[in-house]
Amino acid sequence: TLMKKKALVVGSGFGGIASALRLRKLGFQVTILERLDQIGGRARVFKKSGYTFDAGPTVITAPFLFDELFKLFKKDRKKYVKFVRLDPWYRFYFSSNKKIFDYSDNLKKTENEIKRFNHKDVEGYRKLLQFSEKIFNVGFLKLSFTPFHNFWFMIKQLPTLLVLKSYLSVFSLVGKFIKNNQLQQALSIQPLLLGGNPITTTSIYNLIHFLERKWGVHYSMGGTGALIDGLKKLMLEEKIIIKKNSEVTKIITKKNEAIGVEVNKKKTFLADKIIINADPTYTYKNLLKTPYNKKWNNKRVDSLDYSMGLFVIFFGTKKIYKKIAHHTIWMGKRYEGLLNDIFKKRILADDFSLYLHRPTATDKSMAPKGCDCFYVLSPVPNLKGNLDWKKNGEKYKNKILLALEKTIMPELKKNLEVCFYMTPENFKNDYLSTYGSGFSISPIFKQSAWFRFHNKSEDFKNLYFTGAGSHPGAGVPGVVSSAKIIENLILNENK
Repeated sequence: TLMKKKALVVGSGFGGIASALRLRKLGFQVTILERLDQIGGRARVFKKSGYTFDAGPTVITAPFLFDELFKLFKKDRKKYVKFVRLDPWYRFYFSSNKKIFDYSDNLKKTENEIKRFNHKDVEGYRKLLQFSEKIFNVGFLKLSFTPFHNFWFMIKQLPTLLVLKSYLSVFSLVGKFIKNNQLQQALSIQPLLLGGNPITTTSIYNLIHFLERKWGVHYSMGGTGALIDGLKKLMLEEKIIIKKNSEVTKIITKKNEAIGVEVNKKKTFLADKIIINADPTYTYKNLLKTPYNKKWNNKRVDSLDYSMGLFVIFFGTKKIYKKIAHHTIWMGKRYEGLLNDIFKKRILADDFSLYLHRPTATDKSMAPKGCDCFYVLSPVPNLKGNLDWKKNGEKYKNKILLALEKTIMPELKKNLEVCFYMTPENFKNDYLSTYGSGFSISPIFKQSAWFRFHNKSEDFKNLYFTGAGSHPGAGVPGVVSSAKIIENLILNENK
């Protein structure tokens, strides 16, 4: 009977695509509704003057999660998109003393790099990895594929989580093993790639150290856009219907049951299951205006702690910067003070830390011949901070480009061919992200696991959530895992 059942997926980010495929495998007729003119959500692509710019995620750390989606249909991911391992994974550049730290696949190499900062930290790093593996075994292998909608299930995990010191922050836990201040910064920076402040994000996220060691850090040839294209091809082969330029303007409910959606304020689609890959905070505030929406009312949604905003500059140069690695993390002079300005005071500081992506280091196809392609991302306050980006955008862009020019990219200004940027305002308008936050609500302990948006709505039947705001959280592995949780929830309902 499942064949007649319909599922609607609202939004086509990685979570939406993975959910569509998993529901298709369960026998649903699946339609994806995407409000933009291309699929991918934050992983969309900008093409300008022969350059290809991935708008969003560029790091693939658990490739098997994508392999699985193709295997559902007995297909081989390699035939659709090619992944390559990166080396180094990340190059850290400390602007205060021009020191470089290459963090790579090769453990020996990484340990030699650590030695240059503090030889005692080599032993500390080994211990950090061992501890990280313990967190990984619980946090990733157990919890990231498990629905967390049962409070008692959460309580049962607490003893384990306490043994794993999850009440500490990522930064404090790293500090227990690593003594050199610059290495502490480099090894606790990961939460920023998931929207969290390293000083407040629960140390469960330290499982990333082991996760990267286990599977490596990858890039998909042709950019993240090529991965989206491969998934799109798979979806079309499996008869999933994709409707672009289709904004869901309302979720249609009958009492406490979600029964369909309204699109572009005019068309109605009814379905048996509705999977939301839009920001849950936006969804509860704007798409569910009904007295049955009890738990996540406006007041509660507004009081949540939101991830920071992102300022992203996309640029192409007619000079090739051979020395720039695929991923560079450019560290400003301050660390804790800067994080405080971004997350607590919500002010645009004079200094910054940057993440610079150069896909052309690995993949020449991303830029015209003899040219180089980049994006540089700076964590900034979200829109709760009342920053006027019309006033600040241009100035901030120039300040960042100047800092790069003075340090690792000489003569940048005169070699710029293409240059444009996105601010938290664009995140709010393009992705309907509340307060223009880069990653929905932040991954602090009291907004993780059971305390995060459940993958199955607490108030509405047949309504599910996938993507960064739901459990397990932001970042490509978390988002793709959330679809697996939805599949398990629906399978259990049918038992």
